[in-house]
Amino acid sequence: MLLFCGLTLAQDVTNAVDTEDISERQKEFSAMRERLGAMETRLKDSENQILALKNKVATKVVFSAKTATQGPIGPFNTATTLVYGAVITNEGNAYNRHTGIFTAPVAGTYYFTFFYHASGGQHWARLFLIKNSEIIVETVDHPSMSDTADNGGNAAFLQLQRGDQVFVRMRANTQVWGSDTTTTFSGFLLI
Repeated sequence: MLLFCGLTLAQDVTNAVDTEDISERQKEFSAMRERLGAMETRLKDSENQILALKNKVATKVVFSAKTATQGPIGPFNTATTLVYGAVITNEGNAYNRHTGIFTAPVAGTYYFTFFYHASGGQHWARLFLIKNSEIIVETVDHPSMSDTADNGGNAAFLQLQRGDQVFVRMRANTQVWGSDTTTTFSGFLLI
């Protein structure tokens, strides 16, 4: 009987130890499962970031265009988007030569330049670089009968989202000289 009682007590102690051990193991397993879930989430986020960077690197966006018209452009009664109809290069097809509007195909930092030739005379030359509907930078030349030819331009780095539009707008009652070498609009994706 004493042996039976001793075995029963030993079994109860073993069961208690096994129950505590199993409970600890379950806690460790739950903690490991949470860490694994967090690592899977971080891995998926990293994969998405790598894919986005690969797409951005693979996306080449470079354009340069010049006015297709030789001679005076303007003056117009209202502000007018200047259309550079003669495309020099247009990798990524983001510049539309019919509208004069560049549309960002991917989010990133872009660099834009625009230059013009002003023929002097009675009209101002005043151009704005526009992002969507916001004036970013401008260039201006006053009318002059004695200084009959000037060149001007400006440039800017812009942070764009996909679908943002950038273009050059002439102010109402201004004029530039269309030329295949001096009145240009260019841009490219940096990163």
